[in-house]
Amino acid sequence: MKIPSDVLAVLDRAETEGPALRLTGQLDRNLYTRTNKALEAAGGKWNRKAKAHMFDGDAADAIEQILLTGEITTVQDLGFFPTPPAIVEQLLDLADVKPGMVVLEPSAGRGAIAGPLAARGATVDCAELLPENAAVIEAAGYARTLAVGDFLSLAFGAEYDRVVMNPPFARQADIDHVNHALACLKPGGLLVSVMSASVTFRANTKASGFRARVEDRGGQFIPLPEGAFKASGTGVNTVIAVIPNP
Repeated sequence: MKIPSDVLAVLDRAETEGPALRLTGQLDRNLYTRTNKALEAAGGKWNRKAKAHMFDGDAADAIEQILLTGEITTVQDLGFFPTPPAIVEQLLDLADVKPGMVVLEPSAGRGAIAGPLAARGATVDCAELLPENAAVIEAAGYARTLAVGDFLSLAFGAEYDRVVMNPPFARQADIDHVNHALACLKPGGLLVSVMSASVTFRANTKASGFRARVEDRGGQFIPLPEGAFKASGTGVNTVIAVIPNP
């Protein structure tokens, strides 16, 4: 998310004190609205009592990178769209998760899938890219282990009964994540993943090769309703991939 120069100038003049950021000077309505949008994208929330935008950490640290780069990397930019509860239940039912199973959730977000997995009696290992999301999972106690970093750069053994996941979709990253996750299954294991519906029809080598791999394993794609992730901030049409490990 690129930040316009006039908004950057407002942020540069802002006063910070601990988690609080206060705008200075008179701003017209349009400029204030755009500045507020940038602050919210960076994690700031307006607090009427404090008359400031409040951040979870130090406000100066929160805006320093914005001033240096002119950009904000939002969770949506990184492909983080939480899985709605109804879809989580469908994923877990398709995975036939039973108490005592060892399950990997490699794009764990804030635990939308990991929490219900643990509630069903599974032992859950997680990976999560964003440290602030990982902190939520750690505090909740859902995971036996929690690796913080890009799943594609992490190594997990072939020790899992199930992999249940909702990976990022941008630039066909979901295919990369699912292929990487398949190597984590025990013989006879099962992977169940939300994926972009484009995986079922795109004609490029990556998508067609992935479809062939799913077919070879006796897997399937189950369409989800249009707008299934609208409440999470994306209109991308989705499917559930169900892929056995021989």
